[in-house]
Amino acid sequence: MNPVITKNIKEPIIHLKILENNALVVVDANTTIRYLNSETLEVLNGFKAKIHHKSYKTNVVYFSKNGKYFASLTPDCREARLYNVNTKKATARVNRHQGEVSCVGIDSKSRYMFSCGDDGKTFAVDIKSSKLAFTLPPHADTVNDIVFSENGNWVATVSYDRKVSIFNLSMMTQKHKLKHHSAPVMKARFLKKQRLLTVDKNAKAVICNIYSGKVVKRLDGIHDDVTQIVTAHEDKFLFVGTALGYILLYDLDTYELLSKKYIKLNSSITALEFNQKTNNLIIGTDDGDLLFYDIYEGEDKINELFKHKKFEEIQNEANHNPVLAYTKVFDLVSNLWENTLEKAKICLQNGDKKTAEALLSNFKHIPSKNSMIQKVLAEYEDYDKFVINAKQGKLTLAYSLANQHPMYKESKLYKSLEARWKKTFALAQKYALEPNGVDKAKEILAPYRGISEKTKLIQDLFTKGNIYKRFRVSIGQKDFKMALELAKQHPFLKEFPEYMTIMNYADMLYAKARKMIQEGETHAAIKLLRILGDFDDFKDEVDSMIKEIESKQKFFIAAQEKDYILAYNLLDQNEDLEDTKDGKELIERWNNDLEVANAYAAEGNIEALKEILAPYMKISSKMMALANVFAWGYMGQLESAIKAKTDQHRVEEGIKNFVLNFGVTDQLETLYRIFKKYYPESKLNLELLPHGSMKMWRPSMIVKSILD
Repeated sequence: MNPVITKNIKEPIIHLKILENNALVVVDANTTIRYLNSETLEVLNGFKAKIHHKSYKTNVVYFSKNGKYFASLTPDCREARLYNVNTKKATARVNRHQGEVSCVGIDSKSRYMFSCGDDGKTFAVDIKSSKLAFTLPPHADTVNDIVFSENGNWVATVSYDRKVSIFNLSMMTQKHKLKHHSAPVMKARFLKKQRLLTVDKNAKAVICNIYSGKVVKRLDGIHDDVTQIVTAHEDKFLFVGTALGYILLYDLDTYELLSKKYIKLNSSITALEFNQKTNNLIIGTDDGDLLFYDIYEGEDKINELFKHKKFEEIQNEANHNPVLAYTKVFDLVSNLWENTLEKAKICLQNGDKKTAEALLSNFKHIPSKNSMIQKVLAEYEDYDKFVINAKQGKLTLAYSLANQHPMYKESKLYKSLEARWKKTFALAQKYALEPNGVDKAKEILAPYRGISEKTKLIQDLFTKGNIYKRFRVSIGQKDFKMALELAKQHPFLKEFPEYMTIMNYADMLYAKARKMIQEGETHAAIKLLRILGDFDDFKDEVDSMIKEIESKQKFFIAAQEKDYILAYNLLDQNEDLEDTKDGKELIERWNNDLEVANAYAAEGNIEALKEILAPYMKISSKMMALANVFAWGYMGQLESAIKAKTDQHRVEEGIKNFVLNFGVTDQLETLYRIFKKYYPESKLNLELLPHGSMKMWRPSMIVKSILD
């Protein structure tokens, strides 16, 4: 792979991000910030923040997606600061960590700046008000990375304590505290399909489901410290950058490692970004190199090679760049190979080996294809014997050869043998069930004696006639559950035409139910699915589909009737609803109202807070989020009271009320230290106060002022 554009800025590149306006922001170790055209690398703007970062293994600088703010550690790592890009001034500081700040982040909706520390704590600052909004559940050791889902609903932190914390920002609750790693967890990345990728210090990578917390896949092939992770082409591909300068490539549909050395550089990978518009992988290195790679490099070449049927060279190009195997032209080559192989097999079945070899000649120089070609040619060496035995009625020998050479079972001749068997067996079944017809049935089936897979079925036919009768009665009464149970216990029943009839019926029901669901005819679909539930092969999927339909029906009705309590509770329970039109509208409504509420909370305006959040007061899934916002609002009242030098007793009562309602939070501990400076004679002791908790808080506990 060769870069299409290169640039060197002399200093290590520690952060790359394509902003909403499509500009590429490039930040170096001295926090010199450059805005570049993401396609040409032309410099658009920039400035120097003059913050020197000696270490940048974690995210020591982080830009908001809208480009209006960036977060950075101070040079001594004692503070995390939020900067306004327009004013170039710090608008918020976090200096609450007991130890150094380890990394920073800004959520994908540009609402909060997060400061993570060696003490395992993560503080969230509201960007608009610059006030501490909440803290994430703590880790027992240093937080190494913080990442956010694209929709802004999820945040995950990973730590030296070997755990992964997944937090729902919409509900303000911790979803999971996972321990899938046996070593400190260093990096994370949200993926499509509600997945989270985490990588530990031993280069072990785990993909888990963020809803269930279960491991979906453990990735193979990483043998170096992972420094950066990025996804590409609508999360089709995963690129992993390492300390030794390697870029590894994975398919995110199959989780297959496509290349251990997709790109190899002489410097550590310190930043990664992907331009969805140009399909360019953008790499920043410790040497200050900024490199653009077209992940579809070679596509024009293989298009030209295809015109001249140079399939070997196309394969060589795909071996060099595995991404080319996902192009349209490569699909054409694959389809052509499959069709050619089938034609060659037909030629071999007709005894025309010469034509078969000629057809396959275009592919024989491709090692993987040549091995298949040789296998096919070798398999068909005895095909003439198979044909002779089949035509002479030597069925035992014919079936034996077919078992030795499974490819023969794809031939028309073998399929005709099987069709004849089914017809013969059906006729024998008819006679076997008639009085005095057993001898005739045995005579009909005589040619199949000695064929192992047929013998057991023949024996069952003559010894289990009553079972077949029960089978037919069950089907006649549409008791498919009984019929299928009998077929499960007595496999010979699967040879009867009635069995194929009911299986075809099940396939028809499934296809029809799917179509009805797509067309919105959910009531009719459920009726069909309940019948389909009798078929074991469909049972689990049917149960899941019915549950999903019923949940969606309730949700859509609730949303239509503006029953927001039920709608939000269902939305927070079913992740699939998030992608529906109503789901997106409800999430946006909540996020917008919460943003306004945060502004009121920062002012300590409880009345306005209560009014804006009134529609959510009875939604159980929002209780933690509401508790957090009201706690923030009361904290604002306490801060204002202390600054105004309000009577000591009244402030003390306010603190007591806060602890009784919400418990002792990180914000309160900080406020308590300020309180002691203003009121040194106070004997108030937080540990001796009756404690409540965020989890126990309810809207009935709302008061206009926490001081009263």
